[in-house]
Amino acid sequence: MATLIKMPKMGATMTEGTLTNWIVKEGDTVEEGDAIFEVETDKLSNEIESYEDGTILKILVEEGSTVPCQTPVAVIGEEGEDYSDLLK
Repeated sequence: MATLIKMPKMGATMTEGTLTNWIVKEGDTVEEGDAIFEVETDKLSNEIESYEDGTILKILVEEGSTVPCQTPVAVIGEEGEDYSDLLK
């Protein structure tokens, strides 16, 4: 089942993060614990790891974009899976 990857909240005062680098691209297969993107805040920079195994089906946020915490940044699931319902 496809799921959304969201901008994490990495601290009590974090309200947004800048996605500085995608380590993966659409179509890449990842395993739980693999680094998938880098995020920067006013206080830190960190690699974000996948919480599950799957294929990166769609990247929703471009590098350099600043988005609020919990904003969907990508979709992960099984290769070829329909994820259109997640984007409504």
